[in-house]
Amino acid sequence: MKKIILASGSPRRKELLEQIGVSFEIVKAEGEEVITTEIPSEAVKELSRQKAREVAAKTDGDVIIGADTVVAVSGRILGKPKDAGDAVRMLKMLQGKEHEVLTGVTLILKESGQEICFAEATKVHVYPMTEEQIRSYVESGEPMDKAGAYGIQGRFAAYVSGIEGDYNTVVGLPVGRLYQEALAAGIDLTACGKDEKR
Repeated sequence: MKKIILASGSPRRKELLEQIGVSFEIVKAEGEEVITTEIPSEAVKELSRQKAREVAAKTDGDVIIGADTVVAVSGRILGKPKDAGDAVRMLKMLQGKEHEVLTGVTLILKESGQEICFAEATKVHVYPMTEEQIRSYVESGEPMDKAGAYGIQGRFAAYVSGIEGDYNTVVGLPVGRLYQEALAAGIDLTACGKDEKR
């Protein structure tokens, strides 16, 4: 039986993997995130690779899944807000426009030494927001631990006018692409670890 480890403490990624029937353990990557590129698709791949490699080195997992999400506006990367003022600034950049949400995923298959790394991008269109709406949303506390200062699966859904691409990419893990990439490498994620207690 293959042991799958998710190298992320994100409750949203946990839910998405559970949703497609994967049995896994969580070992959160603790290392400092370092970006050496300004290209959003390369940056998310780099961050997911760092997480997966860190966890692969310290666990006995057979399959390690690392993921990271960023928001990009006109090619500029927005990470998680530093404080409420930063969240307001980010939301002002997003309101009334379209932007991209990118999630990078790295899959490390210990047995074969294979490393599969990819990035998925989804366009998100946001309705115009008033200053009051932005401040009220920031005061809810929801934006503080999220890339681009919002959660599409939370209150911010009220301001999303549409998306182009995979919704799960915006939530934080494109599970369809992840499953297909693993399958192409000979691993059925939903069949691993089925007889073991989680």
